[in-house]
Amino acid sequence: MDADNLEKINSILDADVEIREKIKDQVTEFDKRTRNLAGILNRIHSTRSGQMPALLETARPVLASCRESTAAIADIIPPNQFWKWRDMWTNSLRNAVFSATLMEYLQSGGLLSLEQVAGLLGINPEWQDRFALSVEDYLHGVITLVNELSRLAVNAVTLGDFEQPIKISLFVKDVFAGFSMLNLKNDLLRRRYDSLKYDLKKIEEVVYDVSLRKLAPLAKHES
Repeated sequence: MDADNLEKINSILDADVEIREKIKDQVTEFDKRTRNLAGILNRIHSTRSGQMPALLETARPVLASCRESTAAIADIIPPNQFWKWRDMWTNSLRNAVFSATLMEYLQSGGLLSLEQVAGLLGINPEWQDRFALSVEDYLHGVITLVNELSRLAVNAVTLGDFEQPIKISLFVKDVFAGFSMLNLKNDLLRRRYDSLKYDLKKIEEVVYDVSLRKLAPLAKHES
């Protein structure tokens, strides 16, 4: 290689190192926010249904603060380099998707769309070539939501909320049906989708037990 070529290569490498360090700093902050959010939401397993709205109010400002992280990361990424750097923030983004969808389920019983989650996280469509919520990251977040709801189905019964497992069962069956219609090529995503069958089985066992004991009006109707 001639000197000019080596100099150009070194300049590119140095620029990449600088970008990487800047991204790393912002992802560290993003991680802190998503961990804080997950810590707050973990209390749902020991919170009675009547106290859930107050818990969600505590979580909302933390979710909103994630918009600062997405904007800061997007500001660093050069045009058309989304796929080059996305692995650095993928885990944080999936955790944020999980928390956003969990909060929506607890509030309305519904599932946020990809576009709705992106909006909540302040991800601007104009950033598409720099920072975006991919379908893959959205689906991973939804799978984590189902994982968490299977745990909640068990703990809700412990707290005396016998209708929650029935609601969770109907919701998860709907999500599972949606996933079954997708043509999943990604190996990791496919394996995680397969694991939903175990979550669904676990939830159905809780519902069966509640139905057998006739502990909830909906359970009587469901059975």
